[in-house]
Amino acid sequence: MNVLGISALYHDSAATLVSNGNIVAAAQEERFTRVKHDQRMPVHAITYCLKEADLSKKDVDIVVFYDNPLYTLDRYLKNIAMAGDDSEEVIERSFDSMFSDKLWIHKKVEQILGENPHRKFLMCEHHISHAASAFYPSPYEKAVILTLDGVGEWATTTIGVGEEEKITIMEEMRFPHSLGLLYSAFTYFCGFKVNSGDYKFMGLAPYGEPVYEDLIRTKLLDIKEDGSFQMNMEYFDYQYGRAMTNERFADLFGGPRREPESRITKREMDMAASAQKVVEDIILKMVRHAKEVYGERIDNLVMAGGVALNCVANGKIKNSGIFKNIWIQPAAGDAGGSLGCALYASYNYASIKRKVCRPDAQKGSYLGPKFSSEEIRKYCTESQYPYHQIEQEELYEAVAKELAGEKVIGLFHGRMEFGPRALGNRSIIADARSETMQVKLNQKVKFRESFRPFAPSVLKEDVSEYFELDDDSPYMLLVENVRKERRNDSRLKEDLERYDYNMLDIVKQSRSDIPAVTHVDYSARIQTVSEETNPYYYNVIKEFKNLTGCSVIVNTSFNVRGEPIVCTPKDAYECFMRTDMDVLVLEDCILYKDEQPEWVETDDWKKRYELD
Repeated sequence: MNVLGISALYHDSAATLVSNGNIVAAAQEERFTRVKHDQRMPVHAITYCLKEADLSKKDVDIVVFYDNPLYTLDRYLKNIAMAGDDSEEVIERSFDSMFSDKLWIHKKVEQILGENPHRKFLMCEHHISHAASAFYPSPYEKAVILTLDGVGEWATTTIGVGEEEKITIMEEMRFPHSLGLLYSAFTYFCGFKVNSGDYKFMGLAPYGEPVYEDLIRTKLLDIKEDGSFQMNMEYFDYQYGRAMTNERFADLFGGPRREPESRITKREMDMAASAQKVVEDIILKMVRHAKEVYGERIDNLVMAGGVALNCVANGKIKNSGIFKNIWIQPAAGDAGGSLGCALYASYNYASIKRKVCRPDAQKGSYLGPKFSSEEIRKYCTESQYPYHQIEQEELYEAVAKELAGEKVIGLFHGRMEFGPRALGNRSIIADARSETMQVKLNQKVKFRESFRPFAPSVLKEDVSEYFELDDDSPYMLLVENVRKERRNDSRLKEDLERYDYNMLDIVKQSRSDIPAVTHVDYSARIQTVSEETNPYYYNVIKEFKNLTGCSVIVNTSFNVRGEPIVCTPKDAYECFMRTDMDVLVLEDCILYKDEQPEWVETDDWKKRYELD
C-alpha cells in the first residue's frame, strides 16, 4: 500500500512516501526550487519520492493532504464576520488562495499525478497530522502527544494519546489564542521575519533579562494552571490580516518595532528573554497537566508542531522529569505534516499494523535525495572543477586533518535531511575549539547576525564528557549546558555593559574550551552522532578525536542566510564558491578552494537571496 502525504499552500511544502507503513522518502519543496519556505504544490518533492521508491504515478494508492481546507474555510469566514467592517485586509490577503487553491487541492493533485479512479484522496486534520508525525515514528507503543503551532484549521494546541495505531485528541486550544502566534508576534516586533526568524529570536534570549515578564502576563495573557491561556487581542492585528502587532503593542513596549537589519538594542534582548521565559512556563504547565490527566501509566511524551522546535523549552521539559521519556519529531513544522498524514492514513484507513522501531522509525531523518560518487565525479569533470578522489578508509582522516587545521568544510554525502536541521549530510563543519570560528562562520560563510550560536555534533558515547546530558539527542532538538569544569569565568551582564551591547564584541569572548559551540549562557543545541545511524559522519568525528583528543565539532546547515539547505552537488559547489569555505567534500571527492577556477556570478545572487 503506497501512501503519498502532501503539505502545501501554507508554508514549507513537502511530500512523503510511505509504503506498507515504512517511511521511504520525504523532502521539502524548497530544496529543489531553491525558494526558501516554498509554499507551492510540492511537484519536485513528489517526483523525487516516487523515484526513490521506484514507483510510477499510477502506483500511488492513497494521497493524503495534511490539512482540511473546509475547516480552514470555516475559520476564515467566521474571522471575517468577527472583523466586520475591518475585514478588508484579511479578505484581500487570503481570498484567492482560499477559493482558488486550497478548496481545490484534490484537483491540483490530479494535475500532478493524473486521474486514477482507483486512487483514494483523503484529508487529515492539521493537528492530527502533527500528532501522527510525533507518535508513529517514535519508539513508544503508547505515549501522550502534545502539538503546538501557529494555527491549523481552528486548533493551535492539542493534547492527545497514542496507542498502537490509534490516536485520540483529548483537548485543544483554538485560534486566535496561540503560543506559536504569540512567539511570532514578538519575533516580528523585534525585527525578524515570522517563521524564518523564530530561531534568531530564541538565540537572542540569553543576552537579555526577563524584565517584561510581568507585563506580558498582566497585559497580554491570562494563563491558567493547566497551561491554557487567552490572549488580549487588543494588542495584536494578525486576526485582521495585517501585521502581527499594532500600535498599542508598541506603546506597551516603549516604542515602535525594530527595523529589520538595524542594531539590536537591550530592549529586544530583554523582550526575547521575557517571551521565552513565559513560553517555557506555559509549555511546562501543559506538560504537567497532560501527565496528571492522561499519563498516569504513560511515561512517554511525544511532540510536534512548529513550537516543538523550541529546543530551549524542550531541554526544560526533559530536565523537569515530568515524563521519563521524550521524543520530538525532527520535521516538527508543517513539512512534517506530510509525513504524519501519510502514516495516519496507512494505519487508520489502509489498516496496516504499526511496528515500533528503536531507536525510532525516522531513520535519522535522512530521507531525501542522495548522489553516487560516479554522479559527483561526472559533475565535477564536466564542469572542469578539480577534485581529489580518496579511498573511504583514508577520507575520514583527511577530513579530520582539515578540521584540525581550522578549515571550514562543506560536507555533502548520503541522503539529504528531512526537516530544518542539517544532521551531518548537508552540513558545514568546523573545529569547535577555535576561539574565532563562530564569528568567522557567521560573517564570512553564513552571512548572518554575529550573535547566532552554532550547534555541536558530538560522538554519542562522549556526550556527557562535554555537556550536562547523559542521553541521546540525534535531531539537535535539546539544549543543555556545557559542563562546569569546561567553562571559562565569564560575566555576561558586565560584558554587555562594557561593550555597550555590541553583539560582535560580546560573541568574541571565549566561554569554554569548545567556544565555537558555547552560547553566551553556556548552553548548546546538541546533536549526538551514532555509528549505527550515520557511520560516515561518525567516523569523521572519531578521526578528529584521534587527532586532537576532542570529539566535538561545529555543525551548521549547508546554506547561507536566505537560502535553503543545499540538495545537489551543484547547489553545494555554488555555495562553497560564494563563501569563505575552504574545503568541499562530496562523498569521496575533496575539492580545495585554492585549486578551483575563478568564480563568476551569473546572476545577482545576493539580491536573489535577500537578507531577512
